[in-house]
This record gives sequence, structure tokens and C-alpha cells, in this order.
Amino acid sequence: MRAEIERLVEEIKQSVGLLRRHLDVEKSTARLAELNKLAEDPNLWNDPQKAQKLMQERTSLEDSLSGIGKVEQELEDDIGMIELGEAEGDAGVVAEAEAALKNLKKEVARRELEALLSGEADRFDSYLEVHAGAGGTESQDWAQMLLRMYTRWAETHGFKVEYLEESEGEEAGIKSATIQVSGHNAYGWLKTEAGVHRLVRISPFDSNARRHTSFSSVQVFPVIDDSIKIDIKEADVRVDTMRSGGAGGQHVNKTESAVRLTHIPTGVAVVCQAGRSQHKNRAQAWDMLRARLYEIELKKREEKAAADQAAKTDIGWGHQIRSYVLQPYQMVKDLRTGVQTSDTSGVLGGDLDDFMAATLAQRAFGTTTGDIEDVD
Repeated sequence: MRAEIERLVEEIKQSVGLLRRHLDVEKSTARLAELNKLAEDPNLWNDPQKAQKLMQERTSLEDSLSGIGKVEQELEDDIGMIELGEAEGDAGVVAEAEAALKNLKKEVARRELEALLSGEADRFDSYLEVHAGAGGTESQDWAQMLLRMYTRWAETHGFKVEYLEESEGEEAGIKSATIQVSGHNAYGWLKTEAGVHRLVRISPFDSNARRHTSFSSVQVFPVIDDSIKIDIKEADVRVDTMRSGGAGGQHVNKTESAVRLTHIPTGVAVVCQAGRSQHKNRAQAWDMLRARLYEIELKKREEKAAADQAAKTDIGWGHQIRSYVLQPYQMVKDLRTGVQTSDTSGVLGGDLDDFMAATLAQRAFGTTTGDIEDVD
């Protein structure tokens, strides 16, 4: 085989090896057998929520394990086709098999990314908060742009978006907002976006058309279920109620029903105003508070294992994870992985997969996008 084809084959083999190790095929196979046995229990659906989670886990494992087998079989078939084509001097067969290998490499890359989403909380739905930094109207407008970007990303991937809280800016934009993104591995993907985001552009609010730099922060934490136990003493929580505010309409309602919970020992505060009743908002706020405290615990574990890069910091210079430059040139660059693009409108329209993929790869393997690419 030509050196180029040999290199491609070797890269695929290495990726499959990484995939097998990350999935821990032996352990996953044993777990799948256990889940199959549990699925045969006629009493399983007496607890629909538990049954649904079990079936989701089984489907995920089945797909991952069968996917590895499929890739290995296709690789063997493609190598055989190339050897046959070369033996018979059929350049067309060789070219067809080489194209199949390139597609197979993309498939392996996609599966590598899916395997990276195997953290304790990755499978959960996600809360996402956006907070405007210093800079008044300009930063508040930027915060709204970020909120729109994540909403579009979620909708493109078939996730459900629910607005839980939104505080309007004084002239434009928002001061803060919280949404819940529901879908498979929502938290696993969105956790890569936690940090400070920097915007450089000619301000539409500056009559002199000067360039402005604005900052907004994004915080992400998982929507935990009953399997995660987080005990909070009621005495440690201050409860405040207020009138709901924000955009109104489909987002929030303006009634005396908003609830803010503040966990005094940590200073963590959450607000919910999506429901029409104070009772519903209070229950939702408690869920959010438990999720925030759980996320803090996850962060502590990650920091012990490998200097977590999404630690919360000041919203300003020196702490940003990504820069969005709209003038004098067009570029979005992730400062953690080096991934960049000139398609600023695409990114602000929700095209974030390359950035998320690179960050996941870096966290798992200590690599940048050089080892996981062409995943579109």
C-alpha cells in the first residue's frame, strides 16, 4: 500500500485502540449483560423513571460496543479491497476504498467524542447562566447575543430550551439569564462553555463608532436526578421572593412569584421566575440550588485530578476562554485549545461543535484539535 494509505490505516487503528480503552470494552460488555437481564424483569416498568434510565443506558452501551465492532469490520474490509485492487492493478477500486477509509476516520472521530461524554454528570440535562460583565449596555447586549447563540445551538441539536430567569438590561440586552437545556448529554457538551467570553466590535451604542471590548460570563451546571443525593440544611438557605421580571411573553411572567435562594455557607444564589406560582418556582429553585452545589463538588474533584480550566473567575481581562472579534477583522478563537474560525456569524448562530469537541479532547487526552478533526 502507498505510504499515505498506510498512515491513514494506522491512524484509524490508534483511534480505535483509544476508543476501546476509554470505553473499557470488557467492563462495558459485562454491564450490558447485566442491563439486558434487568430489562427482562416484568416488574421493571412499575417504576417508569428508573426503567427509562435503564433502557437509555442499555441503548447507549449497545450503540458504543456495536459501533466499535462495525468500525473494525469496515477497516478490515477496506484494507482487503485495497490489497485486491493493487493486486489486480485496478486503481478505481483502490481509490474507492481509500475514500471509504477517510470517511471511516471521520466516523471514528465522532465516536471518540461520544466516548468522552462519559463523566458522572455528562448525561444529565443542563442549566446555563449568562451574566453581563462590566461595561453597561454594551456588555448587556453581548450577554443577550451569547444567550441567543446557546439557544440556537441547543435547538439545532434537537434539545428543548426553557427560560427560568431573565433580568433585562437598562437600555438593551440582559443583565443575566438562566435557561434549562434538556437532551441527551446536554451537560456533557455545554460544560465546555463555562468561563468568560470576550467581544471586540464597533459598538452600535457609540455615536462615534469606536471599538469596544465587552465581557460576559457563562456558568453551566447539571440538572441532577434522584440518583444524586445533595443534602442542604434549610437553616443555611435564605429565601427571598420578588416580582418576576424580564422579557415576559413566552419567557417569563410578571407576577409576585419569583424566588431567590441563597446558600449562605458558599454564597451560591439561584433565581427562578418561570412558573406562574411561587410554589412551583420555589421547588424549581431548590432543584437548581442542589444542582449548583453538586456542580461545585464535581469541580473540586476535577481540580484535584487535572487543574480544571472552567473555574469561575472575574469577568474581565485575563480570564476569558474565548475571544469573538468582529472588527477590524472577523475571528473567533478559543484561548484554551487554539481552535479558531473566521465564520463569526456561524458561531454566533450556534455553530459551536468544533470548539466543544476540541475542549473535550484536551480534557480527556491533553490534546488540541490536531488529534480529533474533520468531525463535521
